[in-house]
Amino acid sequence: MNTRHALIAAALATVCTAAAAADKPKAEQEKCFGIAKAGQNDCAAADGAHGCASKSTADMGGADWKRVAKGTCAKAGGKLTAQK
Repeated sequence: MNTRHALIAAALATVCTAAAAADKPKAEQEKCFGIAKAGQNDCAAADGAHGCASKSTADMGGADWKRVAKGTCAKAGGKLTAQK
């Protein structure tokens, strides 16, 4: 196997491993609104302001969320539902 094939194989292995790891803990996590810093949200805003991760433009936006361990959202200062 040449270097190019080795790099492609390593990249694919990394992507597959990350995808498998990302799915497992979601059962033990919850969406926490209002705690994401600008550009550090996990997915689309609840109010439709943007449709993708890392697109929030303000710190602690009530429509932006991050996944946190179940039971820790309130301790972090967030809410389990989108804020206005």
